[in-house]
Amino acid sequence: MDTLGLEIGMFEKDPVSLWGQKISINMRKAVIYARVSSLGDRQSTERQVRDLTEYAGRNDYEVIHVFEEHISGAKKNEERPVLTECLTYCKEAGIDCLLVSELSRLGRNVDEVLATVRFCKDSKLNVFFQKENLTLFQSDGSKNPFLNIFISVLGTCAEMERENIQFRLQSGRRRYVENGGKLGRKKGSYKTKEQKEEEYKSVLRELRRGTSVRRTAKLCDVSTSTVSRIKVEFSL
Repeated sequence: MDTLGLEIGMFEKDPVSLWGQKISINMRKAVIYARVSSLGDRQSTERQVRDLTEYAGRNDYEVIHVFEEHISGAKKNEERPVLTECLTYCKEAGIDCLLVSELSRLGRNVDEVLATVRFCKDSKLNVFFQKENLTLFQSDGSKNPFLNIFISVLGTCAEMERENIQFRLQSGRRRYVENGGKLGRKKGSYKTKEQKEEEYKSVLRELRRGTSVRRTAKLCDVSTSTVSRIKVEFSL
């Protein structure tokens, strides 16, 4: 066996240590996503990254990239640019496993977590949730036998969450009315036709000249929807 073959043979049998992690030819690729709510120094992703890196080392994963996000947990996923970038990267780079500290990292509510889990499942991207000690797929690539139950429970929780929100809204409205409150627009908030004619006189002037809706909106510095509404209300 030549020197290169000898080195490779030794490497396969006895993985070496690199920066505290075992690295071998057959190691799977992993990405870490860590999030905290605070934008300042009060909270840090350091603990999440450290714990997940240690998990990767114990389970023959090579951490290819770490995505760290400092953003409120109340933000929608579409408002979380780092999470969006992370999921896209995992799919395009053929990452084997996404490592996160807990379910709540993947969405502000059960609906969003469920959507993210389904995205990962459809993309054949395994996810490890440290707090729940759960993965979407087993080490041999087969589906976790609890996956369907897991998704079903998430779906049920999402439905319950929506119903609870609706109940609280209706209950709040009912109490508001019982205490003398009135729903709908406040009296005087409706504009008369004369008031609209005065406010949108430049819009009306352009429409009466035959100017297009889009051109009128640009000339009068208003939205096209406003121009369209005025056009209908004044039968132009």
